[in-house]
Amino acid sequence: MSKLGNLGARLYRGEVGYDFIGKRKIWYGVSILITITAIVGLGVRGLNMGIEFEGGAVFTTPKTSVSAQKAEEYATEASGHDAVVQELGSGGLRIQVAGVDTAKSDQIKAELSKDMDIKADDINADLVGPSWGASIANKAWQGLAIFMVLVVIYLAIAFEWRMALAALVALIHDITITVGIYALVGFEVTQGTVIGLLTILGYSLYDTVVVFDSLKEQTKGLEKQTRFTYSEVANRSINSTLVRSINTTVVALLPVGGLLFIGGGFLGAGMLNDISLSLFVGLAAGAYSSIFIATPLVADLKERDPKMKALKKRVLAKRAAAAAKAEEPAVVGHQADGTQSGPTEHDPEDTAPAGAGPRNQPARNRGRGRPSGKRR
Repeated sequence: MSKLGNLGARLYRGEVGYDFIGKRKIWYGVSILITITAIVGLGVRGLNMGIEFEGGAVFTTPKTSVSAQKAEEYATEASGHDAVVQELGSGGLRIQVAGVDTAKSDQIKAELSKDMDIKADDINADLVGPSWGASIANKAWQGLAIFMVLVVIYLAIAFEWRMALAALVALIHDITITVGIYALVGFEVTQGTVIGLLTILGYSLYDTVVVFDSLKEQTKGLEKQTRFTYSEVANRSINSTLVRSINTTVVALLPVGGLLFIGGGFLGAGMLNDISLSLFVGLAAGAYSSIFIATPLVADLKERDPKMKALKKRVLAKRAAAAAKAEEPAVVGHQADGTQSGPTEHDPEDTAPAGAGPRNQPARNRGRGRPSGKRR
């Protein structure tokens, strides 16, 4: 078995583990800091909305020796607006200019034809109205709102309202970070960006539900025992699914990273940048929020329940009593009947923390090899 597989098996059995829940304040602080940075970037720089949302003209040229940087200068000078130029696989260029009408589009086309030494008839010009982009944006927001409502209802029925609330917070966390990264990086927001955002919501929810399902199974009949608190069981649930979460995240990030860094960076595929950046950031944020935000938040909410508070008091009281007995000096003497007395043994489970491994088993056949029967 590989080292990672062996570690996963030990995490699942509770032999080893990391205290995610105990350090939840650190994770909350990190998430708040990242979220504030994303919001500030969004407020200061704003989103670079694509032509699909602002409206404008798109010019497609045949194969040309003019560089994208030079074509961007020509288009900006001809239109008086910032232009976005992307290289196409055919060797041509895709030039986008926002905020122009039909008359202005014809003028820009004529000047591009002269500057780039291309026949005007060979340059394809398409106009995009801002109303179409606004309609797409409104439908995207409506779809997002409906998705959130359905998620909350489903999780409240399948699990409980605390888990539904925690999952909703995690989803909002992922969206905010992804949108903020877009604002800071300055990538153009296109239809691919919207598709990527909606896609990461499903992935983030899947990763969260996996941990919640494990938590639900491990907390059945929790109030009937006095060994573990709810937070400790929640921590064991995270550890038992940790390797699975890491594996699925890495496997998902590898092809998306290829699209972003190879397809978008080296091949100059413009739309690949739009969708791959949202997927890459969203997948990473979704895995992080499932482990460090959603489950610790459930534990926080659950520990406020009176039943869980009473359970925690019983668990801590039992551990304190066991620890006090363990600290008593062992007195070895002779009782009245002549038998020898020794230190009292305690159940090691009384002081076992959450995630501890199986207790040591007593040695088998302890009396093997000793003579039996009467002495001759």
